[in-house]
This record gives sequence, structure tokens and C-alpha cells, in this order.
Amino acid sequence: MAGRNGRTVRDLRRANRTAVLQRLYFDGPLSRFELGPATGLSSGSVSNVVADLVGDGLVEEAGSVDSDGGRPRTLLRVAPHSGHMIGVDVGETRVRVELFDLTLTELARAERPLEQQGYDVEVIVGHIRDGIAEVLATEGAHPELLLGVGVGVPGIVEHTGDRGAVVHGQTIGWDAVPLEELLRSGSQLPESVRYFIDNGAKTLGQAEMWFGAGRGADNAVVVLFGSGVGACLVTAEVEHGRAVEWGHLTVRVRGRRCRCGALGCLEAYAGAESLLARWREEGGRPAEALDEESALTAMLAAAYPPEGTEPDPVALAVLEETAEYLGAGLSDLINLFQPERILIGGWAGLQLGARFLPAVRRYATRYALRHPAEQVTIDLGRLGPDAVTVGAAILPLADFFGRGGRRAQRAAEDRLPAWRAALAERTPR
Repeated sequence: MAGRNGRTVRDLRRANRTAVLQRLYFDGPLSRFELGPATGLSSGSVSNVVADLVGDGLVEEAGSVDSDGGRPRTLLRVAPHSGHMIGVDVGETRVRVELFDLTLTELARAERPLEQQGYDVEVIVGHIRDGIAEVLATEGAHPELLLGVGVGVPGIVEHTGDRGAVVHGQTIGWDAVPLEELLRSGSQLPESVRYFIDNGAKTLGQAEMWFGAGRGADNAVVVLFGSGVGACLVTAEVEHGRAVEWGHLTVRVRGRRCRCGALGCLEAYAGAESLLARWREEGGRPAEALDEESALTAMLAAAYPPEGTEPDPVALAVLEETAEYLGAGLSDLINLFQPERILIGGWAGLQLGARFLPAVRRYATRYALRHPAEQVTIDLGRLGPDAVTVGAAILPLADFFGRGGRRAQRAAEDRLPAWRAALAERTPR
């Protein structure tokens, strides 16, 4: 039955469950008494919802606290082992797969390097499938408790009705790749397990906004600085973030050729791949056998050697030029979106780190309009190299919350006893 605003009783129950779960997740442990003002629900509604969630195995007791003049109040928390998520980062040097419990504690991980085959679609799909099987086996995790698999990828992700997520990755040679369809075909996971595929910069942004340096900001841009560059815009209107192809903003007419094929893209000047290429062109000598991450480490060591050793002037000059291009690119984000925070992540951003940041801030301020530049802070992200996989795992978690903690509809009714048995098996005695 629908009310005047079109919401049914089922909608109301789902919203109440979501409110309680989210407050316990982000602010718990909490007592039933504290959950009332935190969620805006009546004490009766809180009691009903908590009983429901405890019955489903999603919430458990977590000790007690003294109350003013009464009996101690029981604290509640989200039960960590009541569900699992998998996060996948299809990165620039490797595919990383991580298994998390419901509170996003890492339980297992698997990595597959990307070498000669590069971004061959079948190779990537095989790495993801093998990685999923490996982390589940390592932890002994039951697939029935899996809430979903989140995957962060380079490029534009289009969500279609019939084929699921389709990836347009021009810089990696992917043209309308039906990644979700490919992952589902031959999958050993239950049919009900969903794949959540999105741009890697967006999953990075999601992680930093939920658990990192973006918490509490209403308007932020999270930048992924790796072989290439990308960004995720988060505003009050776009609370889950929107990936923007910032790396393909033209910063120099008829400039260097970018991986996408165009001339003068920001990525052709500020990405780690182009940074290292420019160092070689100017006479820098990283060992040819080094992978990209190791080569950037070598370049930083040459530019910033131990005290008493002369720095490599070419490496220093290229890094300074990169800082200027990156700062100029950030100034465009500042002028366009007027964020309160800009956060820099990605493996190259983390390597360059605090040593690189002052120059980037200086150039961003120089090129941006004065007023929005005065309102923004530019810092490094806090979540480190696992931020994309954490953000990818948040995708199924956010969907789970949105459904009030209800698992996706089973393909067959006989899956319900299997889920109950799996939960009983995983619940600590």
C-alpha cells in the first residue's frame, strides 16, 4: 500500500533499515538509545529495526556502557563476518583483487602483473576471475555471503540494459568492451552475485570520501595520478561522484601526442608515462628493464639524491615542468567546480608525495582565479595504494545499504537456505 508521497510500507522499512545500518557502520558501536536521535527514528522503530537486523545476522552486540541512573545500555555494531565484498583494481601495472569483510577489513589479496600482453581483454578477464577464485579460497569464504564484486577500470563506463557495463577505454585500446558480460560468462560465482564496474578514478574518489581525506567535504575533486591522470568530482548533487576525463583536457595546442591519439592532452605532460618519456628524451637514463613504478623511483632518487650528492638537473627540470602542468590542470578544476578540497592519489601521486606537493600548489594558485583558489586545499589522499580496490568494494556495499541490508534477489528460492547455512558457518561461536 502506497502513502500520499508514493512510498509503500516496504519502502519505509527499507529506509529505516538503511538509516540504522549506516549509522552503526560509520559511527558505531551505538546503543538503541543513541540510535534514535542519530537516525531520527522513534524508539519503537529503532527497536523493531534492530531486532530485524539482529535476526538477519547483520547486527550484533558489542559490549555495554553505563547509563545515567539505569541499567547499562547494550552497544550494537555491524557484524563484520555477515557479508563479504570483492574489490578489483585494473591498474596500469597489475590487476589487484582484494576480499573484504562487511566492515572493509582486508581478508585476502591477489595480484597479477601486466607485462607483454598489456590490456588484452581476455588476459584481464582471466586475471580477474583467477584473482576472485584465489582470494575466496585463501580465506575459505563462502560465495553465498558475497554481496558483490566491484571493479575499477580505466576509461568511460557505460551502463547498458542488456549487456551490463561496457568499457570505452581509448588509451588502452578497449572499444565498447562488454566487461560485465565477459566476467559473467563462465563465472563460478552464484548467479545472484552482481558486478559493479566503474571508472578507477571514481572508485578512488568514493574511498577517499567515505574513509579518507575527503570525509566531511561537500564538494571535492579526487585526482588519480598514475601512468595517466583522471579525476572524480563529488558535489552535493553528485554524492557518489562522477568520473571526469580530466587527463584529456587540452593544455597545449598541437602539443605532444597523448595515448588517446590526440595532441596536447594534460596526460601527455602530467602522467607518469609521459614524465619518464620526457626524462629519457632529455638524456635521463633509467634502466630499460625497470617497470614504470621502479623507473619513477629511480628518477626521484636521481632528482633528490642523498645530501652531498649532486642531483640530476634533467630529472629536476622535468619534475618541475610536470608540477607546473599538473598545477595548471588543477587550476582548471578549481575554476570550473570551485571545490573545497582537491586530493591527489594514485601510485605516482603517492610516490611523488609531499616533496612534489608544494610546487603543485604554487602553480595551481598561480593559474586559478584568486577567489576559488583561496577557498580550496590541495592535499594527498590518505588511503594509499589500495584506495581503488577499497573504493571498488564500496560499490556493492553502497548498493547493499541502499536495499536496507537485503541481499540481491536469488536466482532460485533454494539459495536462501544456502545463504543461511553459510552465515551460520561464518558466525563466531
